Amino acid sequence: MKYYSTNHKAPIATLEKAVVKGLAEDRGLYMPEVIKRLPQEFFDNIENMTFQEIAYTVADAFFGEDVEAEALKKIVYDTLAFDCPVVKVEDGIYALELFHGPTLAFKDVGARFMARLLQYFIKGQGAGSKEQEEGSKEQEEGSKGQGDVNVLVATSGDTGSAVANGFLGVDGIHVYVLYPKGKVSKIQESQFTTLGKNITAIEVDGVFDDCQALVKNAFMDEELNRHMRLTSANSINVARFLPQAFYYFNAYARIKALTSNIVMCVPSGNFGNICSALFGHQMGLPIKRFIAANNANDIFYKYLQTGKYEPKPTKQTLANAMDVGDPSNFARIIDLYSRNEEGGTRNEEATHERITSLISGATYTDEQIKATMQDCYKRTGYILDPHGACGYQALKDGLKTGEIGVFCETAHPAKFKEKVDAIDNIDVEIPERLAAFMKGTKQSVQMSKDFADFKAFLMQQ
Repeated sequence: MKYYSTNHKAPIATLEKAVVKGLAEDRGLYMPEVIKRLPQEFFDNIENMTFQEIAYTVADAFFGEDVEAEALKKIVYDTLAFDCPVVKVEDGIYALELFHGPTLAFKDVGARFMARLLQYFIKGQGAGSKEQEEGSKEQEEGSKGQGDVNVLVATSGDTGSAVANGFLGVDGIHVYVLYPKGKVSKIQESQFTTLGKNITAIEVDGVFDDCQALVKNAFMDEELNRHMRLTSANSINVARFLPQAFYYFNAYARIKALTSNIVMCVPSGNFGNICSALFGHQMGLPIKRFIAANNANDIFYKYLQTGKYEPKPTKQTLANAMDVGDPSNFARIIDLYSRNEEGGTRNEEATHERITSLISGATYTDEQIKATMQDCYKRTGYILDPHGACGYQALKDGLKTGEIGVFCETAHPAKFKEKVDAIDNIDVEIPERLAAFMKGTKQSVQMSKDFADFKAFLMQQ
């Protein structure tokens, strides 16, 4: 499978290059040239398959041409050492619980898969290893990081912990986690600042968009890229976001018998999660429609209403992992629904029409999120985290007669314990594996949002 850039000004890439580089030379995001539709027989029998069997079938359609079959199977099965169950919350509304992995967040799936796939390529097992070796030779200007792949990841909360733990102790890879100072929960912060080893936490005096800008600028800096091999583990990386499609197929399998009118609602920040769901839909996944649930950062919601994409400064909210004012994966969604247009010229109006025919939006203030959490807990006993609350409420507001809705519960409520306890007037139990992180000692590097400072730091590594 070959990959092109959403900006269409970079050379076509192999999977290995797309994974190892993360971002294309023209600052675009990589997209697969072909999205394979899965056979009807797969969907006819999907309810009888395990999560891992389903995921391997989906992974093979994306990566099977580039990764040896047994190696890909091992990567998938190792990644999914935990379940992502579908749980009934009330009549017509189900939670897809994505918090049963090591760091109790949905990003465990993509981060674990990417760590294993990247290591596969680093070890020279991929078909493109010659290309990788040649790339390494170009970077022989020495540093102690030379030869290693250095993963840069910006986080608004859960990405940092999932990536850090997914890559922890992996030979040949060093991870730098950039996060906005004072804008992630203490529990989230403890999951990536207490690890040490090959994980470095960088505390940026800014917001998530500043962290993301530092990462993108690092990829575009020629001197820095000669000094060290860089890649990203944000959802801009194809190996991070594509595997997230696995759990949408699994969710369909678990409730297939209930209805043919399934609505999938995804709390959305940087839009990697819903983007993977839309890729699944392109592969034939029988979801009727999608809802993108936003907090007060409602850039995509407004795009759906107006057809105009207007990034804005990030607003800090209760659902902090969705605090994104310029979601990177919007470019992938636009590209996905403007493919194969006549003459190759993008028709913005036609693209918008295709998107809005399949995707609707919702946006909620902090006060609305709090009210939703309280109401859901009182009526059903189900504890929502602030992000899942956006998804749940969007279904409450948007489901039509005959539809069944599934929303992504993207993180365990204990990751936001102080907020959840205060809102619901309860004492959320902290899972043992989460409590273990909180016992560690914080280690972080203070950083301004000035790229010159970040570059100077990396040049010393």
